[in-house]
Amino acid sequence: MEPFTIATATMEYAQNIFIRVHTDEGIYGAGECSAFPSIVGETQATCFELAKDFASIWKGKDPLALEERMISLEQYCPGNPTIQSAFDMALHDLAARKAGLPLYRFLGGGKKEMETDLTIGIGTPADMALAARRYIDKGVRILKIKLGKNGPEDVERIRRIREMVGPGPRIRIDANQGWTFPEAQSALQAMAGFDIQFCEQPMRTLQDRLLPELRKTTSIPIMADESAFNQADAVRLIESGSCDLVNIKLAKSGGILEARRIHDACRERKVPCMLGGMLESRIGLTAFGHLAMACDNVVFYDLDTCLLGHRVDPAIGGIRFRGYFLEIPDEPGIGADAQDSFLAHCERAAI
Repeated sequence: MEPFTIATATMEYAQNIFIRVHTDEGIYGAGECSAFPSIVGETQATCFELAKDFASIWKGKDPLALEERMISLEQYCPGNPTIQSAFDMALHDLAARKAGLPLYRFLGGGKKEMETDLTIGIGTPADMALAARRYIDKGVRILKIKLGKNGPEDVERIRRIREMVGPGPRIRIDANQGWTFPEAQSALQAMAGFDIQFCEQPMRTLQDRLLPELRKTTSIPIMADESAFNQADAVRLIESGSCDLVNIKLAKSGGILEARRIHDACRERKVPCMLGGMLESRIGLTAFGHLAMACDNVVFYDLDTCLLGHRVDPAIGGIRFRGYFLEIPDEPGIGADAQDSFLAHCERAAI
């Protein structure tokens, strides 16, 4: 892929794993995950090796006992939510195919309009402003701006972008843990006049205790991302007054089962959610779209993972873009799979 820079890393290729889980009835389910080492602590190599063990654990077991299957993976090797999410996705795809339903209906959802943002990685203020202008000229209405390298420069980045695109487009910012507490205070106060919709993860997770104080000093809503891996994290952050919003990602939560628990906990506490991803192809992205349609408290969509410089599209079927609105397939299951011609060139293992 084209190099993509955030506060903690530059990714030059997407570290993705694709799996299929087969049954003796001839049905299979497909799943994908995307490792992002600087955020989740997993790599493509660790995911691939652990996937072999996970597959062995599941041999001969009931694939429709979703919770039981996922508990067995967590008991074997706690953590590693990214590779767990691929197995969770494959089981959900398989179960929905068995039921003859698209995944969003299998999960109890219905159609809704979903418009994604488009993300601009960190560069010079001038380059980021030009990129923003190009995006707006292509019909993008919501920009997500990566920040976190340097507080004063980040303010300049946003100033230039807002000047370049005018008052109409929505702007979201994401520091990816890059700021110190003083930097976060200063930068957010300086950006207050630029109509920022919200700020994701301003500081390191070790500084979560300072988030309530930060919220008192800014009018920009704070969204928890790297601080919120699971339901317990979300509840802790909300009840301590640490965030206004929560970003759900399958690579952090370990899959759809835990993602829905996070969603439900946030809905009960009246905290809206966003659904996002790492660098998944349209395969994983399609599953995210299904999940978003089944979650009424997901009201923000950061579903541009395959638009961030991927040079190859390995997917068959799957999500389509109408401009920057998402169209989800109605075939049973996820409705997306990988091209066998693409997989033929990949390292693979069968258990």
